[in-house]
Amino acid sequence: MSEVVWSARDTTPDAIEAALRELLARRHAESPGYVPARVLNMIAFVDRAWSGEIANRLSGVGRYHASRLLVLSYEPGRELLDARATIASEERAPGELGLLHETVVVQIGEKHLDDLLTIADPLVVTDLPTLLWSPHQHPEAVDALLPLAQAVLVDSVDEPVWREAIDRACSLSEAAYVVDLAWLRSTPWRERTAATFDRPAHRRELDAITSVAVRHHPDSTVAAILFIGWLASRLHWRVGPLLAHGEALMGKAHARRQDVALRLQAAPELRVRGLEGLSLQTSSGRQLSLDRGAGGLHARARERGGQERTWTILGASRGERGILGEGIRQALLRDPAYVPALKAAQEMLP
Repeated sequence: MSEVVWSARDTTPDAIEAALRELLARRHAESPGYVPARVLNMIAFVDRAWSGEIANRLSGVGRYHASRLLVLSYEPGRELLDARATIASEERAPGELGLLHETVVVQIGEKHLDDLLTIADPLVVTDLPTLLWSPHQHPEAVDALLPLAQAVLVDSVDEPVWREAIDRACSLSEAAYVVDLAWLRSTPWRERTAATFDRPAHRRELDAITSVAVRHHPDSTVAAILFIGWLASRLHWRVGPLLAHGEALMGKAHARRQDVALRLQAAPELRVRGLEGLSLQTSSGRQLSLDRGAGGLHARARERGGQERTWTILGASRGERGILGEGIRQALLRDPAYVPALKAAQEMLP
């Protein structure tokens, strides 16, 4: 990896944009085999005190790194607008094109908050989709920058009040495509649940589910309720508010043939965010359970005749860096299942 760098104090967005163009021209003149990556802009509004942590997280997303990353690094009390632009290029094989990735860090203070749109607009590549991310809970900054974005990256489990997290995601989904890391963490669970009913002989039992129980990290209630929302939206269940019973949320969904008992239970022993386990049962007596374990998900299925089988789904977890990388990739895709699941989750709010 090689880099060219420009920096300035007390600068302007136009000066930063001009410096970027000059850096790109210089890099291309040095080696015509390098061209700017032109796939995705990403705007990250971060607290300067935690900017190193965010840089480490973004460094681990690998090939899903945005083409141009604009970091608005917020520091209370700052008066000057300082900036640093970096263009990085990886080694390329002879005869192949190499891609240039651009990172712009702009340091701002309170006085700049009313001008976020003016600051960011010249620094994103025109005609590329833009992903907006504010990992440190600055909804006012997201709202100010939303006109530039086609997608917003959120992590609903980071919101202080999980009920408000679902309402916020619903509100954002009306203005942009929402990528929720809480939803992506449940992908292996949803995939394996769906795969269990793939066989035609088992598919009819989707209409015969009588109970669903989900165990989750205490801070990941959103992930659990989104999983239930996914089932409800896909199977056309009618849902209503869940009721709190100690550390559990309980309620019923109304399927075409019967009611479905719902239970969301916190698992304090779980050390990582996300789901810890789930179980489903059908009126025929068929049971399915998935549990987090060493090496992947441990699955157990019990057929209505009493036959039981167990197996391990290897490599189900991608880790937090993998989840963030998938979140950036999802900005270029569209998951049609998320918004219906989100709206069903909103209907279940206590």
